[in-house]
Amino acid sequence: MGGHLRVLIRIALRNLFASKLNVIIGGIILTGTLLVVVGGALLDSMDQSMSRSIIGSVAGNIQIYSAKSKDPLALFGQMGSEPDLSPIEDFSKVKTALESIPNVKTVVPMGINGALITSGNTVDVALEKMRDLVRQKQQRAANPELEGRYQSQKEYIRQILRVLQSDLKKRELLVTEKSIDPENVAALQRGSSEAFWDGFDRDPLNSLEFLENKIAPQASDADLVYLRYLGTDLDDFQKSFDRIRIVDGQRVPAGHRGFLFSKYFYENVLKLKAARRLDKIKKTVVDQGKLIATSAVKGGQPSEAEQLLKQNQAQTKEIILQLDKIKTQQAVQRLQRELGSSETDLDALLKRFFGMDDANFKHRYSFFYQQLAPLLELYRIRVGDVLTIKAFTRTGYVQSVNVPIYGTFQFQGMEDAALAGSLNLMDLVSFRDLFGYLSADKIEEVDKLKKLAGAEAIDRSRAEDELFGTARKVVAEATPGLIDEDKEPAGNLRALRREELLRRVYSKDEMDNGVLLNGAVILKDPTKLRQTIKEIESVSQREKLNLKAVSWQTAAGLIGQFVSLAKLALYIAVFIIFIVALVIINNAMMMATLQRVHEIGTMRAIGAQRSFVLGLVLTEIIVLGLVFGGTGAAIGTGIVKWLGRVGIAAPNDWFYFFFSGPRLHPWLTAANLIAAFVIVLLVSAISTLYPAFLATRVAPVRAMQAEE
Repeated sequence: MGGHLRVLIRIALRNLFASKLNVIIGGIILTGTLLVVVGGALLDSMDQSMSRSIIGSVAGNIQIYSAKSKDPLALFGQMGSEPDLSPIEDFSKVKTALESIPNVKTVVPMGINGALITSGNTVDVALEKMRDLVRQKQQRAANPELEGRYQSQKEYIRQILRVLQSDLKKRELLVTEKSIDPENVAALQRGSSEAFWDGFDRDPLNSLEFLENKIAPQASDADLVYLRYLGTDLDDFQKSFDRIRIVDGQRVPAGHRGFLFSKYFYENVLKLKAARRLDKIKKTVVDQGKLIATSAVKGGQPSEAEQLLKQNQAQTKEIILQLDKIKTQQAVQRLQRELGSSETDLDALLKRFFGMDDANFKHRYSFFYQQLAPLLELYRIRVGDVLTIKAFTRTGYVQSVNVPIYGTFQFQGMEDAALAGSLNLMDLVSFRDLFGYLSADKIEEVDKLKKLAGAEAIDRSRAEDELFGTARKVVAEATPGLIDEDKEPAGNLRALRREELLRRVYSKDEMDNGVLLNGAVILKDPTKLRQTIKEIESVSQREKLNLKAVSWQTAAGLIGQFVSLAKLALYIAVFIIFIVALVIINNAMMMATLQRVHEIGTMRAIGAQRSFVLGLVLTEIIVLGLVFGGTGAAIGTGIVKWLGRVGIAAPNDWFYFFFSGPRLHPWLTAANLIAAFVIVLLVSAISTLYPAFLATRVAPVRAMQAEE
């Protein structure tokens, strides 16, 4: 038997390159193997990378949420909105039950919501600073340093008014008179007049109210931003998700109210627009080595970098409005030296400065941050500020909370990932307040109000008698209950004022004993994910927790299914390619068999059995598959190894998330090679069955006929 097989292999090797048909068949096998090896390695590597991104940024290994929810959980949103999730009423009970499962390391409480925030325009910011200085003057004794800042801020506001007036005059040249509101013109004239500022010090707060109501709305540079935030126990979150890094500021102290901006969101949404555009150009031109003027062809359309520079030239007002008289002079002097110009108009100098090209961009970018940025407020919302967030509660009314901004954060390896950077972090107590759940503070406040107002619970069956009967006990007792904050002792409603709320430290029990929308389950052994999900469902049923547990991939929604869809597309492509290959190989083998009728007939004439002929044809195709398939696998392995060394650059912010970093470094697994060989050999063997059957039917007499 061994000698028989050796003969078949020697004949197969001899005929390997005997005809062009064999080379064609081998080329198809080589290409298919190469595609399976490289494509499979890329998708498997991306799958692993994306799982690290999703698990390490927000999902954990498993997500839990209420089984009563109308929508499935989607951590990254669903079609622009947040899923409608029912609350889990008692997180403490859920956490205790789930942490009893051997493979569960911890459970992190969560809830995702969105809100619109505004930072106010330049005029709003300037007026707020002025109002603060006015209050300080009213509360303190005469102070030369405070008086200097007060006068400087007054001059800055007057400078803003002059810029707005100049801008209005330019508009009058471009638009019709009817399109300009005469009330705006009159307000600007009054606010810029000497009479207004001569009387400013007599009633500064009233004057500021006029400027706020009549002048501030005329500045169109306010930022209205959609803010997506994750409410969580920040201490637990930062311990459980070890890829998180604080970039600016500090961590939120345990038990405190606080807010952390995602560094990506902070830079790309809240930064001064001119600086943000320069950063984007720098990323393209300096970091990626592209040119600003890359738009030569494509209908003469300017490149993205050129468009951004033109926007900076057209929108210099956002910079000019930030500068008072002294800073304006400094900016003019610095730009004059940089540009070698004697121009004194700041607007003209900025337009010329932003007329950058490939030769001077790098230098001017550095100049902007070294010379101009120190004169500007690069961020209207800064670390250390108290952020007011207003959002709709679960019942549809508007609620607001004040939270101090402790800093910015990012996930290591995903610094430029848009998806990982879309979520900001908020403490769980503030999240519950904002979402409409009663926190300990709210319950205390309600109880205090009830006590002071003399309110009492009454039975529904006698409510009419109590409210409208002759005794009217409820009303009589309620009327004297007036609140005098000045006479209230410590620990009452005064402790619930904004400053006290921000300073209050919440215990771990207060954080845990409350509602949440979902939770991240961190596992000790992630390979037991499916088993742990079943255990969670079992515990939920036994403890009547009414939970639904899903894997990180399901919780991520469409984002989590991206690689699965890509794999499906690859498998469909491979299937189509090999179906075509099967047909081609089958036809080629049919032709090759017909060409070898004389050879096969001769072998049959000298005693070769049909089993020998069948084995010969099958051995030839298997050897062909092994040789060319092995070559394709070797080439594919080399390509994957090379890509693993140099990496594949993420084409945009979305792929930055899928790659779990700026570059994907693919790797090869034994499964990719085994799958490639199995597919190749199966297709080759199946496509050869019919030609091999035909070969066994060749009779010896055919050889003699061919000889004649």
